[in-house]
Amino acid sequence: MKKTLAGLVILICGCTGIPSGVTPVKDFKLEPYLGRWYEVARLDHSFERGLTDVSAEYSLRDDGGVRVLNRGYSPSQETWKEAEGRAFFVDGPDLGHLKVSFFGPFYGSYVIIDLDQDRYQYALVCGPDLTYLWILARKPELEPRVLDRLVQKASNLGFDTGRLIFVTHDRSPVLP
Repeated sequence: MKKTLAGLVILICGCTGIPSGVTPVKDFKLEPYLGRWYEVARLDHSFERGLTDVSAEYSLRDDGGVRVLNRGYSPSQETWKEAEGRAFFVDGPDLGHLKVSFFGPFYGSYVIIDLDQDRYQYALVCGPDLTYLWILARKPELEPRVLDRLVQKASNLGFDTGRLIFVTHDRSPVLP
């Protein structure tokens, strides 16, 4: 069950690169980024297929890395799925480019393309190529103007935004 969301990194094949034309945000600060983020939209992948109510929780690890806990609900199985991983900065803590692993030595890119750097209320994130894209927010929904701007930016960068899945959030997970 945990492998469903853990595929987020494994399927990226350990690539920590950045898609051509994409630039990670600068002046990134980890502390305000920590906490819960809701997945507002995503491009489809088998490791999240069919999941609703998807969220990610980021917290500091003792080794200086970031603990990543992804959760999502499978309506077809009527159960919560989760995967825990770890993330580390690739080029320094002020650049929004991390590598994330859910299993062993395999890492995948986590590139923050756009971010509300005043309040850290929304983020546009991709993986190592144009097939991985997520729109995240501190609340399950974003203001339409913000969402439209993020979708347009992703489209301008070459992401197939016509294939975005907009995630429903009508359950609350039982948290540890």
